[in-house]
Amino acid sequence: MPTRIKLKDEVFSLAEDPFTYVGDDDDLVRGDLIISLTRFQNEGERLLSEGRAVGVRLEPAEEVEVLAYDLPRIAVVAVAFPKFNDGRAYTVARLLRDRYGFKGEVRAVGDVLREQAGFMVRVGFDAFEPADGSTPEQWGASARRHRHVYQRAADRRTPAFVERE
Repeated sequence: MPTRIKLKDEVFSLAEDPFTYVGDDDDLVRGDLIISLTRFQNEGERLLSEGRAVGVRLEPAEEVEVLAYDLPRIAVVAVAFPKFNDGRAYTVARLLRDRYGFKGEVRAVGDVLREQAGFMVRVGFDAFEPADGSTPEQWGASARRHRHVYQRAADRRTPAFVERE
């Protein structure tokens, strides 16, 4: 089984990935799946009715709002970073956590780099598939690099202006 870096109780660790990503043109496999939004819209109801854990991969141009109704039944939302300078995935993660109250796994996939760890954690990502081969220890050090934050976010850290009061 492939592994990913998982954040739980402020600890980063390697975790087995029970999900298999299945492309739109691939045959379905047994077990838990991550599928595209298009495939979820076409086959998601059937897959969920089979008792599978289902995840959905969102690409940057796809709107998270279309999943709002189904989020309570979805186990994972894998948010794609096609390149490191495309920040739309941060907005998706924040919307999932704050607007929709999504409690499942929000996973960063694609061009996921350790230098972005702190920002990803702040907006609500809790699983990562690093493209740079970084370890959980390196990922954690990067995520905790800055002691102070300057605005409120999904991670609920106290902003510096509140600390000063």
